[in-house]
Amino acid sequence: VQLQASGGGSAQPGDSLRLSCAASGRTLSRYGMGWFRQGPGKEREFVATIHRSGISTGYADSVKDRFIISRDNAKNTVTLQMNSLKPEDTAVYFCALSSTKWYSRQRSDYDVWGQGTQVTVSS
Repeated sequence: VQLQASGGGSAQPGDSLRLSCAASGRTLSRYGMGWFRQGPGKEREFVATIHRSGISTGYADSVKDRFIISRDNAKNTVTLQMNSLKPEDTAVYFCALSSTKWYSRQRSDYDVWGQGTQVTVSS
């Protein structure tokens, strides 16, 4: 399976961006999906996760109430809607698939990663 993330770019504080992750080679409905990010000089950190069925979602405290993760299993895509962006959201964002967990906040549970898309928030 390959994951392709898109939708990154530059934004001003308070703006919104929408990231998409498209999968090829495997049906996403069988797997838990997540978004992670890696800021300059930082470790890759958890952002959001969604159950394989979409019934449950989880967020890092830093993005809760601002970001929304969703999935369309029919289209084999996962989306991260990012609202009220802050400069500290600047990072490379990665979508990831877990073949062992239907839902997870742990980076180690994810075994397939997309290439990452840059998000830069500045005024």
